[in-house]
Amino acid sequence: MSGEPAAASTDALYAAHEKVYPREISGRFASLRKLAVWVLLGLFYAIPWLRWNGRQAVLFDLPARKFYIGALVLWPQDFIYLTWLLIIAALALFFFTAVGGRLWCGYACPQTVWTEVFLWMERVTEGDRNERMKLDRLPWSSGLKLRRKLMKQILWIGFALWTGFTFVGYFTPIETLAHEVTRLALGPWESFWCLFYGFATYGNAGYLREQVCKYMCPYARFQSAMFDRDTLVITYDTRRGEPRGARRRGIEPRSAGLGDCIDCTWCVQVCPTGIDIRQGLQNECIACAACIDACDTVMDKMGYARGLIRYSTQHALDREPVRIVRPRILMYGTLLLILIGGFVTALALRTPVALDVIRDRNALYRLLDDGRVENVYNVKILNKTEHAHRFRVTVRGAGRLQLDPDPARFAVESGEVYPAALRVRRPAYEPLGSQDIQFDVQAEDQPHLRAGTKARFIAPTQ
Repeated sequence: MSGEPAAASTDALYAAHEKVYPREISGRFASLRKLAVWVLLGLFYAIPWLRWNGRQAVLFDLPARKFYIGALVLWPQDFIYLTWLLIIAALALFFFTAVGGRLWCGYACPQTVWTEVFLWMERVTEGDRNERMKLDRLPWSSGLKLRRKLMKQILWIGFALWTGFTFVGYFTPIETLAHEVTRLALGPWESFWCLFYGFATYGNAGYLREQVCKYMCPYARFQSAMFDRDTLVITYDTRRGEPRGARRRGIEPRSAGLGDCIDCTWCVQVCPTGIDIRQGLQNECIACAACIDACDTVMDKMGYARGLIRYSTQHALDREPVRIVRPRILMYGTLLLILIGGFVTALALRTPVALDVIRDRNALYRLLDDGRVENVYNVKILNKTEHAHRFRVTVRGAGRLQLDPDPARFAVESGEVYPAALRVRRPAYEPLGSQDIQFDVQAEDQPHLRAGTKARFIAPTQ
């Protein structure tokens, strides 16, 4: 077989990437996206600078193994809360996707948010859609192209580095980080991660853009499992819009044998992923609703009713009853409420002191010369507060229990797991046999810092 047919077949299977030049559009959904960008980026860049009781309000201090979130201090032993929170986030994504489609992608996804900012900087330096397309066709020997591209790169790189610096500021105190940057004394790891996340922002939001959504993000691939015919998605009303065609303003479309769509392609020009929504729902659609704003603008100019492209459901388009409340919504919503309620309750009942008691298994028990029986326990006290405390351990249960040492007092530093060996003694046959006993620990300077746990006391049965 010759090589020419193979080459022709390869050309048919693969096509070079074509750059997408999204057109700027105004409208209600564009305003919502801008508001989301301001709120989310404002929180991202401002939160590391907030203070709480003389420290950074939100700080994930990995070397010290402390996570500060306002008044809450989490330790590695509290990893279950992070896992719990991730499960809630995943289930919330399922719930909102089943209800409203890809709202997360269109308004809150970091890729979408940062891409909006990079597109804004591109418009400021290179102009609108047509100007950018003309500029890219100019040769690099053109001074205009060099100047505008250079200005854009300066803005992109500066913003990307600021993003990397802010991200690292969540893990290293940002005031310390800023001081090191101004003195050019930034450590090797901080430098690496600032550059790494800055480069990731620069590449993803500046160049890859829609390719991240189309080829890298797995969400678009499994969203169909969460969609049904009652899910709110962006749709094109084929019955109303077809057959499409150009016409002068003021012409009644039905009298000309046309639908309301004038085939202006504005809905395609404003799409950040470069798709044509008129071809139906596609996995590349991120539900940003830019096409709705564009189509509504054109309908207003033509004197037609809005809504040719709109948020709707497949059942609504087919003139069938729409079910807002349905089994999957009830299931997702119920599970979400249970998980959120459990998470809030667990945090509210969380004690900043933990006590772990394990009986020494080298010997079941030891009979003493004075007629008492002794069990040995390995006790661990975890101080999850931000300050050192002196704790006292007590024991209670049936019979005359005695601790050795008595009193059992231990100074435990912040974040320290303090190990201690304690002996518990009682008369060998009062009561007869084994029993459950209760260990309690309490801070002497703050009585509300307390914890307790049960253990088994082994004694002879006769």
